[in-house]
Amino acid sequence: MYDYAVINGNLYIDGKWVRQNLYVQGEKIALISPSLFPSREVVDVQGLEVLPGVIDPHVHFDLDLGWIHSRDDFYYGSVAATFGGVTSIIDFLDPASNAQELEAAYNKRLALAKKCQVDYQFHATIKKPTGSLEEFVLKMESLGIYTLKLFTTYSDSGRRTYDDSIIELLKLSEKYHFLIEAHIENDDMIKLNPKYTYKDLLTSRPSESETTEALKLAGFVQKYGGKFYMVHLSSGRTLEALIKTYPEIINKSFFIESCPQYFTFTSEILQQEDGYLYSFAPPLRSIAEQRLLFDYADRIDTIGTDHCAFNRADKMKKKLSKTPLGIGGIEYSLPVMRHHLGDKAINKMTSRVATLMGLEKKGKLEVGYDADLAIFKPDSGRSITISHGLADYSVYTGQKAAGIVVSTMIRGHFVMKDRQYLGGPGKWIKGNEII
Repeated sequence: MYDYAVINGNLYIDGKWVRQNLYVQGEKIALISPSLFPSREVVDVQGLEVLPGVIDPHVHFDLDLGWIHSRDDFYYGSVAATFGGVTSIIDFLDPASNAQELEAAYNKRLALAKKCQVDYQFHATIKKPTGSLEEFVLKMESLGIYTLKLFTTYSDSGRRTYDDSIIELLKLSEKYHFLIEAHIENDDMIKLNPKYTYKDLLTSRPSESETTEALKLAGFVQKYGGKFYMVHLSSGRTLEALIKTYPEIINKSFFIESCPQYFTFTSEILQQEDGYLYSFAPPLRSIAEQRLLFDYADRIDTIGTDHCAFNRADKMKKKLSKTPLGIGGIEYSLPVMRHHLGDKAINKMTSRVATLMGLEKKGKLEVGYDADLAIFKPDSGRSITISHGLADYSVYTGQKAAGIVVSTMIRGHFVMKDRQYLGGPGKWIKGNEII
């Protein structure tokens, strides 16, 4: 007898919809079949879609910027995640310069994440390295982490990693099979004028700073090898330039993540009276750049939210330098991106993430995989109305959605069912080599 039978559903399997019943035993998917078998609990999902649970590869819960704290900690951020069908998240360790700092950052973050209600993993983060890079990588992998984020900007706060270290890390990536991730902006083109307001974000962080730096780094990948992942691509112009200049490596060894906000809003909104609510980095881009983002959407590997939520009062500052950059989005990513891209959004938020991040047995409806399910009610006339995080606003309120997640299961346990939160907890996911 199975623990659960999820019957009469439209299941998303290998890019196609199939009418099957899904059976759960313990934490795993035990059977997918058109037949009915005895189960302790039967969940009839007639008229609903059953998707693999969403994996958000880019979140910032409980982020301490030194002068301000993000609103959603691991508990409240992950509760909001369950209402969006998100069953796993990957957060970031505090930036570290050497292996000793890395281990300390890991222990600190792991303690904070104990209250996470969805499954979780971490990206290691490096800043201005001072020790042996190989030692750093070996320490990272000993902790079960195979993804490493760096910044090509933020030299003002000591977070930048310079080209010589990036090249060395690419060679180490080739040797040790981990994924390098990068916040990509040309530091020399960033202008930090203390007089700037949120309306000057595009002047402060121009589109060209992303495009030129991305092309330079793609050239490094082509020359030195390794696996490389661009986080939060903002401009379709950057994407077009990468595809045309480096067709041999894009989506093969140079991978691309974008975010719902870049598909939903354009830079014109920054000129509104409440434009400060839409401030993040990289910033929103022009309508023409957004159009290219849609044109080349098939070449985007993954969707992450870059979830980093603040209150209105936190964002309502006269000067850009005093404005925390970031927005919440984890609860809305699936319905919003399905509105924008239809079914093409699903793999970018599930199986592709699992493959690139080395998360075994995640991201697919397949026998033997974790029973991570997002049960979705399609409704093309729906818009975003409800939020479950701690922030007192969302930029997505009123935006169009393709439907709503009605229930979320993680490893065979309903954490949210029929829009009622039931509770976790989540579990640490060990990473694996990136092949």
